[in-house]
Amino acid sequence: MSPHTPRDAGPLLLAASAGGHLAQLRWLRPRLAPGGDEPVVWATSAGPQLDELDASDDEVVTTRSIPPRDLLGVIRTLPLAWRTMRSRRPRVVVSTGSAIALAFLPVAAVLGIPAVYIESATRDDGPSLTGRILRWVPRVRLCCQSSRWADSRWRFVGSVLEGFETEETSGSPEIRTAVVTLGTMENYAFRRLVERALDVLPPGTEVLWQTGCTDVSGLEIDGRRTVPAAELRTAITEADVVISHSGTGTALTALELGKCPVLVPRERAHGEHVDDHQAQTAARLSGLGLAVARSVDQLDRAALVEASGRRVVHRADAPPITLPC
Repeated sequence: MSPHTPRDAGPLLLAASAGGHLAQLRWLRPRLAPGGDEPVVWATSAGPQLDELDASDDEVVTTRSIPPRDLLGVIRTLPLAWRTMRSRRPRVVVSTGSAIALAFLPVAAVLGIPAVYIESATRDDGPSLTGRILRWVPRVRLCCQSSRWADSRWRFVGSVLEGFETEETSGSPEIRTAVVTLGTMENYAFRRLVERALDVLPPGTEVLWQTGCTDVSGLEIDGRRTVPAAELRTAITEADVVISHSGTGTALTALELGKCPVLVPRERAHGEHVDDHQAQTAARLSGLGLAVARSVDQLDRAALVEASGRRVVHRADAPPITLPC
């Protein structure tokens, strides 16, 4: 399917769960519809990122938040997906996951609307659980952002990470301001990272602590569960270093704002996530020079200095993406 489709063919419906999945889809959008003149309908769950979508001219359909591996949450979202599809009549539905893809893409396929799933750029050795499930849904086209495991079923269409590269800065970086962010996912705390960051940040560093659901009682910090998107972006822009859980959304935000983040993966063994896919995210970005990856135990001041000595710049030559439909 050519990206240059007439406007009367219906809008492009982009569906993604809040966080890294939505961040990837937002970055991929200009490459899906070059020129930006195609009507777009977004379907995503409530969260800080909604502020930026609401500020655009695009229509936004707000879905319920679906926790990881919540089958009941997916089922409860199916009626909204059906109503959205019937009323908007999109020409194509594209999703980067996670659970929201399991509601919107099968409904689109049933209604005869082209449905495309694009696996996360940080999945470097095969599809996620969402991708493995969608593999069994007829008429859903499957795409990946890693050429390493592309095959006749999974088409490589390019990667959101193609839009960034790093440069070394001159001089010896000093760390006076920092952002430590754990994202907004519920039910999975990451206190180990907060405690470690307290140990390795230079004394007197001015820090914005976005701690999500993590209990930080007893620690001498001003932990904030959520931070408005505009405020967080300003803090990241002005920070000397960004320390983050290895969430794709936070990483992409840092890259967008010119920062090379220090990414620290959550670990399933400590009850910090449902699996260890954040280690893949950290390794993927580190291998491209777009992040400094450390485990909690390995995090030290040298990692902070290394990250603060890099500047991320945008590439204007990332190629358009042609969807397989």
